[in-house]
Amino acid sequence: MLTCAIIDDDEINRLTLEHYIELTPNLKLVASLGDGIAGLTFFREGNKVDVLFLDIEMPHLSGLELLRVLSDPPEVIITTARQDFAVDAFELRVTDYLVKPFEFARFTQAVQRVQSRAGQNGPAVAAAAEAPANTDLFVKVNSRMVRINFDEVLYVEALSDYVNIVTAKQKYIVYTTLKALETRLASFPNFIRVHRSYLLNTQHIESIEDNTANLRGGHFVPIGKSYQEGFYKGLQRI
Repeated sequence: MLTCAIIDDDEINRLTLEHYIELTPNLKLVASLGDGIAGLTFFREGNKVDVLFLDIEMPHLSGLELLRVLSDPPEVIITTARQDFAVDAFELRVTDYLVKPFEFARFTQAVQRVQSRAGQNGPAVAAAAEAPANTDLFVKVNSRMVRINFDEVLYVEALSDYVNIVTAKQKYIVYTTLKALETRLASFPNFIRVHRSYLLNTQHIESIEDNTANLRGGHFVPIGKSYQEGFYKGLQRI
């Protein structure tokens, strides 16, 4: 069992990491902190972890500045929206460098690298990829963080800089792109891109006619021409 901590001022990414850690049997989350100062205090109080998931761009004390201050840092996996800090990060001997948004498979690969460096073998991480996924994710709706069970989502529609997440009972307008949400849903095998403006949950398809998926509750989603071949090949049909 590897103990770990998160230091990241991006609330959505922090929640994503907490979710990924929850899916990984050999990881135990000890602390989830929102800035570098809180992280410095955590370590100066004598707390120790095996793995640190660390953002770079944070107010007052950046992730790289924190690493330079720590006398005995743990294995560090950088989680950042920027690619241009990679050289500086690896000079500080970080274990891996994840660029947001990243998929669960990429997260698992980074954990496997930590595990190898720690001298542990790999079945626990392999089991993580096979474990049944928790189907809940948090999304930010206006000023609230809302938990959504994505098994209940019928489809997601792109609306410029927003997406419309549609369930049988409710709609959620979320400030993100369809591409970013598609990446976050990579570990949800029932979600597929069927149109440049739509992600579809195949669990809720009742019928398909004229390249339109008819969903439960009277909802309809078009299947774009460039997506049709892959979509129909993936269907379980006779």
